[in-house]
Amino acid sequence: MTASQEIRAVPWQAEARVAGVQKRTVRLLAAAQVVGGIGIGVSVSVGALLAESVAHSETYAGLARTAMTAGAAAIGIPLALLAQRRGRRTALSTGWLTAAVGGVVLIASAVITSVPLLVMGMLLFGVGSATNQQSRYAAADLAAPHRRARALSTVVWATTIGSVIGPNLADPGAAIASVLHLPSLTGAFVLATLCMALAALLLWAGLRPDPLRLARQQADTDQQQGAGTHAHATSGAPTPAREEQTATVGRALRHLRRSPHAAFAFVSIVVAHTTMGVIMTMTPVSMSENGAGLSIVGITISGHLLGMYALSPLVGWLADRFGHLPTAVAGQAVFLVSALLSGLSHGSVPLMMTGLFLLGLGWSFSLVAGSAMLTEATPTALRPGLQGTTDTAMNVVAALGAGLAGPLMHSIGFAGLNLAAATLVLPVALFWLLLARAH
Repeated sequence: MTASQEIRAVPWQAEARVAGVQKRTVRLLAAAQVVGGIGIGVSVSVGALLAESVAHSETYAGLARTAMTAGAAAIGIPLALLAQRRGRRTALSTGWLTAAVGGVVLIASAVITSVPLLVMGMLLFGVGSATNQQSRYAAADLAAPHRRARALSTVVWATTIGSVIGPNLADPGAAIASVLHLPSLTGAFVLATLCMALAALLLWAGLRPDPLRLARQQADTDQQQGAGTHAHATSGAPTPAREEQTATVGRALRHLRRSPHAAFAFVSIVVAHTTMGVIMTMTPVSMSENGAGLSIVGITISGHLLGMYALSPLVGWLADRFGHLPTAVAGQAVFLVSALLSGLSHGSVPLMMTGLFLLGLGWSFSLVAGSAMLTEATPTALRPGLQGTTDTAMNVVAALGAGLAGPLMHSIGFAGLNLAAATLVLPVALFWLLLARAH
């Protein structure tokens, strides 16, 4: 074996230049997640209050809150296709900037008391959630296979900071609104808008070279060398047209039929997000009906958010150490324990807190391991389209599940709702058994 062949035997992700770009990319993505996540966190605590103050109606306020979820779901695929054509840098910075524009529109809706502007602002602001979700895939573009889940989980973990700070900006925001002579609830969205604009600026200025484009150049080079042809690598070169032609959503979905592991990742991510959405929506209602105060409910929700994000680096390490598939399956087991504790709580705050924490942890297992598995099982040319389709599917199905959660709880109670959510694990378990049998 010649020296050049020995060098090429090393995975291209381990090359010094690529490894350096990967470290810088993950740090930059994490920083953008922190500041952008603060903006998203504002919507958790202040968004509903702003909607109700503008609409003067719970019905219209509910429509506005639904619009935010719809904005996140609708933009998933277009954002991914933009990444396919222009790279992660353009797609992610555009997503954060669009969300910042949504913040400006929301402020305007409160100033002139306009429901149409409120709904439009919520739609645009929801783009921030989709951008936040797709950022995790950018961390995996250049990651070595044995570190893919850890890189991805680092970006997921960074969301913890925003989810803690954002909901607490109501009082500082009110002070800012007073100085600017704006309605008091808009001050938090002034801060959110600035944070999202900063996230866009960070990625636009710093995400160079673009991780997705560099990964595709390396994939092209490896393919050409494998075919015995001469590769001409150029930094920052545009994606070949043939790559763009393969990057349609239809081709990405057809890949799911050809790749059982990609299909399993898709199903596990969608099921996890839906399971969490169903239980998370009605837990505060159940706790309130059993006499829990708002402070206890808030602490329980905070514990849930910690389960979702705070332990994600540990989850990423487990996924890389023991395999993406076993870790995703372990997430389903955590869901079952969560449903058991919450369903049998009968108003017990400690059981409810533990159950909701495990609900977030099960989501973390499924999302981190599933996202790494989806990336690994999908060719570079098809990744953005399939990743965006997965995020859109998980948001749409989770929104439908959350909408059905209220009537279900009214009919079968909170324990029955947890039992119904636990049954969502069955498709993932059956899929896993089929994969194991195929092996």
